[in-house]
Amino acid sequence: MISTFHGLQVAKRGMDAQQSALYTVGQNIANANTPGYTRQRVTFEASTPYPTPGMNRPGVTGQLGTGVDAKTIERVRDQFLDVQYRGETVKVGYWNAKSAAIDKMEEILNEPSEDGLSATFDQFFEALQDVAANPSNAGARSVARERANAIADTFTYLSTSLEVIQGDLQSEIDVTVKQMNSVLEQINNVNKQINDIEVHGYLPNDLYDERDRLLDELSQFVEFDIQYDQTSGNSLPVAEGTVTVTMQTANGPVTLVNGQTRQAAAFTINDTDGSVTDVRVGGQTLSPANLSQGKLKGLIESAGYVDENGQTKGLYSDMLASLDKMAFEFVNWFNGQHEQGVTLDGQTGVSFFNPITEGKGAAKSITLSNEIIQSTNNIAAASQSEIEGDRKGDGSNALALANFRDSVLIQLTDDQTVSMKEYYQSLIGQMAVNGQQANRLKGNSETLQQAVEQRKQSTSSVSIDEEMSNMIQFQHAYNASARMVTMIDEMLDRIINGLGTGGR
Repeated sequence: MISTFHGLQVAKRGMDAQQSALYTVGQNIANANTPGYTRQRVTFEASTPYPTPGMNRPGVTGQLGTGVDAKTIERVRDQFLDVQYRGETVKVGYWNAKSAAIDKMEEILNEPSEDGLSATFDQFFEALQDVAANPSNAGARSVARERANAIADTFTYLSTSLEVIQGDLQSEIDVTVKQMNSVLEQINNVNKQINDIEVHGYLPNDLYDERDRLLDELSQFVEFDIQYDQTSGNSLPVAEGTVTVTMQTANGPVTLVNGQTRQAAAFTINDTDGSVTDVRVGGQTLSPANLSQGKLKGLIESAGYVDENGQTKGLYSDMLASLDKMAFEFVNWFNGQHEQGVTLDGQTGVSFFNPITEGKGAAKSITLSNEIIQSTNNIAAASQSEIEGDRKGDGSNALALANFRDSVLIQLTDDQTVSMKEYYQSLIGQMAVNGQQANRLKGNSETLQQAVEQRKQSTSSVSIDEEMSNMIQFQHAYNASARMVTMIDEMLDRIINGLGTGGR
């Protein structure tokens, strides 16, 4: 037999469920502008009907509903969109780092312009042509010496400036590693809190939001995969559990955060002479080339690293090495040709620049020899074969020096040699191509990231209009349940106070 107070219990459950929904709507509205907040909703489920099937069930017609229960308060979030978003974010982080590094390099080299190295060389060789035309003219010789000094200063400026930016990139790598380690530790701590709450049968939605925010932040640094591990105890089937974060490398997966043991790994960067030699994480040593894509790899590839063959590579390392090679070849060839010439005083074997014996650091080592600094008469403009007579002022050697850019050959590849002018043009051209590619791919990645972000927002963000509509809906349902209580109260009043009073 149905209880007399059955209707009151049904109405009470309805009021409780709608009240929970109204409170959840209020939570959504309050956090409409909170970064990383995911809107929440109450899941309603009809309570167990009466009577339950069994041998001793009461003889009533069918089962009668007992109302509604507010089972859980869940987040409205699409994890597939999270994976897409993080996949695009890691590309944005990588190409942003490369693009910014190349932009700074382009600003330093400043090509093409009237102040770049190419224009400085042009001015120097034009001055040598003037010397060849007027070998005895002190003014032409003085201009040539100053133009040569400008080349030395330009090489030094370019090399020093690139090393400064390279040092800044290395400092940024250190800062990035600290940020990554901090994020990993925070994810691990949130995992512990989630585990402590889920075992009691609750859904810690705010902690889920914080963990997703941290995972989104981590995705700009490295590419990773995640796996959810169900917690034990009385955790609900819809509970997300703890998360395990792994990074794929050529040596196999590396665990960054272990959701089961609640432990986090830490990144360590080792470098030699400013170039990253290896990256250590989770007890494994990785070659920089084996790192997954992201901001960290973009910074390392920009600043410089040592590959598995022991070769130093990287945007700035390669450019510095190329400038050193260019300066080394220039000084040695120029000195070799200049020493064959004859000065105004009849001397031979005079070096124009101080000799450079080592290629590394050559760009910063170019200086005029003491003979040239002391007197412009020591510029060997004449050919050695023309020492006899009054021909010490002949300009044939100066003309040979002026044709240097097109005559000297620099090894570009194993089977290709190019002139110094072509060599420098290839450096600038490659830099421009790299910059164009980095900017294009950065733009493409940002566009895709924004598209996924918009889809995420359409699913998970709070819409005030929608919440206001839900609020009215739940308010009407609550009022109806309350009116049901009033109606049942009137029925019970009639039963208790009205029945059995006839004939009094």
